[in-house]
Amino acid sequence: QVQLVESGGGLVQAGGSLRLSCAASGRTFSSYIMGWFRQALGKEREFVACISRTNYADSVSDRLTISRENAKNTVYLQLNSLKPEDTAVYYCAASRGSWATMRRPDPMIYDYWGQGTQVTVSS
Repeated sequence: QVQLVESGGGLVQAGGSLRLSCAASGRTFSSYIMGWFRQALGKEREFVACISRTNYADSVSDRLTISRENAKNTVYLQLNSLKPEDTAVYYCAASRGSWATMRRPDPMIYDYWGQGTQVTVSS
C-alpha cells in the first residue's frame, strides 16, 4: 500500500513557474513508476508525465518536467511558462506496471492516487 500526498499548488500568473511535490509513504517507493495527471473543471483526467524506476521520463510538454528523488520518497513536477489552460487539479499516481509494456497515459493502470493539488494560472 502506498499513500501519496501532493503539495505545491497555488495561484500563479501566466508565464510563471511552480514545482509540485508528491510525497509517498512506505519503503517501496523506488519500485513504482510514478505519474502526474491533471483534471480541469468539467474535463476528463489527462496524462501529464511519468517517470520510470530508473528515471526514464515521458511528458506531454517540454514545459512540464517530472523528476524523482527516491531517497526522499518524492516525485516532482516542474511547471514552467504556465498558461491559463494549465489550470487544473494535479494528481500524482503510482503504478506497479512495466515501463516497456504499460500504456503510460492510461490512468486505469495506476494503482494508487493522491488527493490532488490545485494549480490556477491567471491571465
